[in-house]
Amino acid sequence: MKNILFPTDFSENSWYAIEYALKLFKDAPCNFYVLHVDALSRSGVDSNSFVMPSKSINVALKDNLEDTFARIKTITTNKDHNFIALHEYGNLIDIIRKTISDKKINLIVLGTKGASGIKETILGSNTGNVMTKVPCNLLVIPEKAVQCIPQEIAFPTDYNNFYSHSILEAISKMLRLTKANLSVVNVSKPSVQLNEAQNQNMVYLQDYLLELYEKSHSIHNLKHEKAKSAIEQFVVSEKIDMVIMVAKNLNFLQQLLFDTTIKKISFQTRVPLLVLHE
Repeated sequence: MKNILFPTDFSENSWYAIEYALKLFKDAPCNFYVLHVDALSRSGVDSNSFVMPSKSINVALKDNLEDTFARIKTITTNKDHNFIALHEYGNLIDIIRKTISDKKINLIVLGTKGASGIKETILGSNTGNVMTKVPCNLLVIPEKAVQCIPQEIAFPTDYNNFYSHSILEAISKMLRLTKANLSVVNVSKPSVQLNEAQNQNMVYLQDYLLELYEKSHSIHNLKHEKAKSAIEQFVVSEKIDMVIMVAKNLNFLQQLLFDTTIKKISFQTRVPLLVLHE
């Protein structure tokens, strides 16, 4: 049974992420935890004071949860889908970390550009913090993502990190779930060659994919001055509908996702992003 966490601010974008995940995991047994986190200042607890938790629930929150659950019922009829509402006060990242531990969460699904999100960049501060500070696989659903089961998945990599069993297994699970084709994409500058360690990692990954996905994977070694531009072009030209990246390779992740000095690239605003943690 997969345990999936939906942090929500009840924005339409949060709902969009829930809807996407329900369709993606429509045939898989899952426990879905719908988590809403309010600021501690809204809890009625003053600093240095102690109060028992109230049994009553905020009317607006209750209405929002009931509305969310009613909408969920219109999408899924799988009897192996269980939905649990969670409400907490405090720091979002701390609460998510605690929930992951308490509920044994396997995947976080997060919509971007929610009511409290940053609108200038698709990866607002909350999404970026969850991605880099919470050790759990994260599926980011952008506002403009197409609601479909991915058929073409891209895995951009610079071959600088060894591919652990947990990373390869997570990629395999998504490929088995979607029956998608996988494109491994490496971008290097025209004058730069892979070093020995990179070559070893590339061969290891290729051997793994050849053994399990011989007919449904491809390797693309691109030459370009800017990895971000090359991957943007690849995502568009190959009609990629999901991108997988590894969180451990933080420099590469930041290079592609967090550089706000250039315009947002299209896969940030259109294509779901699966970030894997070891």
